[in-house]
Amino acid sequence: MSVPDPRPLTGEPVSLDLLNTRWMHEGERQDLLASADGLAVWLATTGLDARFPADEAALGPLLRAREALLRAVESPGDPAATAEVDAILEHGRIRATLSAEGPGERAEFADPAWGPAWTAARDYLDLLRTAPDRIRACAHDACILHFFDVSRNGTRRWCSMAGCGNRAKASRHYARTREG
Repeated sequence: MSVPDPRPLTGEPVSLDLLNTRWMHEGERQDLLASADGLAVWLATTGLDARFPADEAALGPLLRAREALLRAVESPGDPAATAEVDAILEHGRIRATLSAEGPGERAEFADPAWGPAWTAARDYLDLLRTAPDRIRACAHDACILHFFDVSRNGTRRWCSMAGCGNRAKASRHYARTREG
């Protein structure tokens, strides 16, 4: 990857990493997917760059998937949000395969431009099967990032302890010292 990923949180599962292509920086919303160049960065960061091209054709479906996933994460069980994710999933399917290595699966798309969007939506289904209660939004009021809580006891609250967690602790400390 020639351009570094500017986002404060990367490495989350693909569906949540897609949500994290928008973040706040110094009070302003940033959007990595404002261009196909940002799409190239995201595809490289998620390891999808070998499977999908970073072109304008893929950008529209991916933005649609990001909105659908955001609604589904923020309103679990909402029929409209569920229908939006399902509409993304309509653009691809899993094909069973058999190779010298044994049984496998391969994703297929009628329109390859839907590949990244479908992959993110499919990943969200995997998270729901694994541990839906561990899909979280950062607890900091000014943060819009999401993460999959892999902590042992499942009590992670911040996208980053060094960033949002530290700011929240400093804010509480400041409030206590002002009261005292």
